[in-house]
Amino acid sequence: MFTPAADPDASVARIPACRDNATVSPGVLFVLRRRAALVLLVGVGAVQSVEAQAPLAAANRAWNDTPTLDLVARAIGRRTIQLSDSGLADYRAVAHGYLTFLAQLGEGFPDPPQVVRADELAVEVYWRAPNLSKQRLVGRRDTLVLPTDIAYHRDHLAIVQNNFPAIIRLGDGDEVRDVPHPLSVAGRSAYDYATADSLTIRVGDRSWEVVGVEVRPRDDRLARVIGTLYLDRETAAVVRLALTFTRAALRDPALEDVSVILDNGLVDGRFWLPRRQEIEIRRTGTWLEFPARGVIRGEWDLCCVEVNRGFPAERLAAPELSSASPAELASYRFPGHLADSLAARVQAAGQARPAELLRRRAEELVRREAVRRKAGLRIAAARVSDFIRVNRVEGLALGGGLGAPLPGAATIRASARYGLDDRLAKYRLTLGRRIWSARLAFSVFDEYRDAGVVPEMSGAGNSIAAQEFAADFSDEYRAHGGGLSVSGGSAWRWNAGVDRLRESALRVHATPSRGTYRPALAADPLDGTRAALSLAHASARDDGTAVSVDAMVAGVWSARAARDLLALGPLAGRDSAGGNYVRAVFRASVVRPVQYGTWHLGLIAAGRVRKNGNAQDDVRFGGPITAPGYAARSLRAPAGAVARAEWHVTVGSLPLNLGRFGRTQAPVTLAPFAVGAWRTGITPGEPAHARSVGLGMISAYNLIRLDLARGVDASGGWTIRIDFSRTWWPIL
Repeated sequence: MFTPAADPDASVARIPACRDNATVSPGVLFVLRRRAALVLLVGVGAVQSVEAQAPLAAANRAWNDTPTLDLVARAIGRRTIQLSDSGLADYRAVAHGYLTFLAQLGEGFPDPPQVVRADELAVEVYWRAPNLSKQRLVGRRDTLVLPTDIAYHRDHLAIVQNNFPAIIRLGDGDEVRDVPHPLSVAGRSAYDYATADSLTIRVGDRSWEVVGVEVRPRDDRLARVIGTLYLDRETAAVVRLALTFTRAALRDPALEDVSVILDNGLVDGRFWLPRRQEIEIRRTGTWLEFPARGVIRGEWDLCCVEVNRGFPAERLAAPELSSASPAELASYRFPGHLADSLAARVQAAGQARPAELLRRRAEELVRREAVRRKAGLRIAAARVSDFIRVNRVEGLALGGGLGAPLPGAATIRASARYGLDDRLAKYRLTLGRRIWSARLAFSVFDEYRDAGVVPEMSGAGNSIAAQEFAADFSDEYRAHGGGLSVSGGSAWRWNAGVDRLRESALRVHATPSRGTYRPALAADPLDGTRAALSLAHASARDDGTAVSVDAMVAGVWSARAARDLLALGPLAGRDSAGGNYVRAVFRASVVRPVQYGTWHLGLIAAGRVRKNGNAQDDVRFGGPITAPGYAARSLRAPAGAVARAEWHVTVGSLPLNLGRFGRTQAPVTLAPFAVGAWRTGITPGEPAHARSVGLGMISAYNLIRLDLARGVDASGGWTIRIDFSRTWWPIL
């Protein structure tokens, strides 16, 4: 049997009160925290002292030394006899847990995972020597945050007894199957062991020395575990297991990794029994080429442990995992409301988890190839609009592509698109390779690029608006050539690149269903070089505040200006026909929860160091994001800035029956907003600012947004916009 676990900082307080006059014996519980420290919790009684030895450096560890192997052999022997000589005949307990399904999107998964569904569970746990395990699900309630038809494996609904059997299986064998336990007879010859650290705990006049033993497979190409065992030195009992698995152990190709942490508490001063458990299962794939990750987190706390008291005879005849009737499950009285715990689930999703620390350590103990998921041939498209789009210069355009790994940690990606009205093919071919922690890429391309500082609508939304209402918010120009780039970073993501290219203007080819398109962007011709450096960072705080910033600086040189610069000729360092200047863009956003609702604040600033430059590098505002109520991209200048403030407040919900996805409530959020745009370097007489106010409404799981806005200055007016919410823009 196996089971999941919950928020390490909040779940203990949510354990149901003990029933049937059960009492908790003095006990201790180990919980692994962010910096791999062991934190001690006491059931009854006080800790007198805790003395921890510093972990040994990996280079100084002696694998398979005699003291370590002796301790492991005693632990294997203790598990083999299944505690039958320890005086433990049986025990019963109540397990309270959460199953949370989360989702992450984006290259490198920069944002914390979002809760999709949360289940709260109550399970009665029974065990009898030598190895009889029975569990009964007695309470369950769930909250659906986004549509999903996820069905959990049967063993996700229960806890792990006896720290796993000799052969480990998870997900009913669909996730992990036939992995020898490191504390089994078969496992003894399959693993290497090394003492990592130790901890001495004193409670009253009693002390325990707990030894951390790291485990790695002797052959990491086989189905094996990697992790750390914490053993009581005196009895060789398991105090804690922290395990992940090699790639060969994961049965589902979509699985990225599986991590399990089992914490035991000392009951009656003699028996190390389950007290807290946590599992994290991550599946990673690509939706189109856009990375997507699904995470199942199970978190359990046990209370009300009773030892050697017997339990009802009917439990002996029951299946290993049984369930009360749906009516009984629904009538179980949990403390509070499940929705109250969602804030803790969301907060925990953005924090460093014990499972993450475990995965990092596993990569240090074995080859990375032994634990990492291998990429294969995939569709090379980042969003829906890479397949099909509509704009005024191409009309209806169809495209797609493929990406594949190459030998030597290299990759190849090819994409193409054809416009039915402009009758031109566009393409990009990229060869990439990882070098240390960075990625080097070489590309050749002939493509259309948008001149806007930020997109005004989603790709799918812009296509619908362009086709049906002649409202095309893009300003595209043609760029063809080749380039070299290098990127990397985690907390701060960076990219540096240089393109040798030619740029030219396009013209309108398409005809909308109604209305007339505005003229195409009058881009200036450029035969030269673009070099750019960009930085991006996103972070989330414990109070729910999220901050993201990104900045880009680009230098543009025409071929003529470059030749003059090398020759120190008369045009060196000056604007030339074709362009020779520096352009910068800065964007920042803050999401800040307050007592009533959430503030969404944004700032955009962009401009050129020199006033003269190519039209495609002008700052262009106007549209639903940068200047609601003003014509699309109508506010042009060498430099400018936009500030936007929104207040999101949920005002109600709509009950929805989603069939196989379940029943749920779709919240309705109102978002009053104000926007101000400022320009510099403009022609005398043009307005330097444009101000807007409006009201947005967001619903359908944050999928659809409707805005009513008014531009309050001279050239402003009323606009109505319906589009997908910005959360979904990266895949649309």
